Amino acid sequence: MTGEPGSPQTRTGLVHSLVDRFGHLVREMSKFATVGGIAFVMDFALFNYLIGPQSVEQVTAKTIATVVAATFAFLGNRFWTWRHRKRSNPAREYALFFFFNAVGLGIAVGCLAISRYGLGSIWPEIFQTRLADNIASFVVGTGLGTLFRFWSYRRFVFVEAGTPTGTEANPDRDA
Repeated sequence: MTGEPGSPQTRTGLVHSLVDRFGHLVREMSKFATVGGIAFVMDFALFNYLIGPQSVEQVTAKTIATVVAATFAFLGNRFWTWRHRKRSNPAREYALFFFFNAVGLGIAVGCLAISRYGLGSIWPEIFQTRLADNIASFVVGTGLGTLFRFWSYRRFVFVEAGTPTGTEANPDRDA
C-alpha cells in the first residue's frame, strides 16, 4: 500500500492490479464452470444412458440430453452465477439463453455428426464407436460450445444494468 498521509491508499503490484481489474470475471468464470460442470455430467450421463440401454440414435440422444442439461444450466446461471445482475426481463433472458444454447448445441451436434457420419464413412472402425462419439460430442463439441456460451450469456443474456458500450466506457479514445 502506498500513498501520502491523508490520501486514499492504493494497491500496487501486478497481481493486485490484475485482481482489481479481473477478479469479478474470474469469480463469474468459476461459478459458470461449476454450473457447467454439473450440467456436463448430466448431459454425459443422459446421453450414454439413451444411446446404451435405450438404443436412441446418437444425434437425437445428444439433443435430448443437452436440452435437459441446459434447463439446469439456465437456472444455475441465472440464480447463482449472475444473480448480482439485475433481472431485466425473465422471458427475454430465457429466450436468449435457449437461443444461444441452441447454437452451442449445434456446435456440439455438428462435431458429433462430422465425426460419426463424415469421418465415420471413411473410417467406421475408428469414428463410429462410443469413444469417438463421446470425444467428438463432449471434448470437442462441448469445449467449443462452452467458449461460445460464456461469451454470449455474459454479453447478451445476463447483462449488467446500465453497462456502457465500448465508446461510452472510454470517451477519451477519439480525442
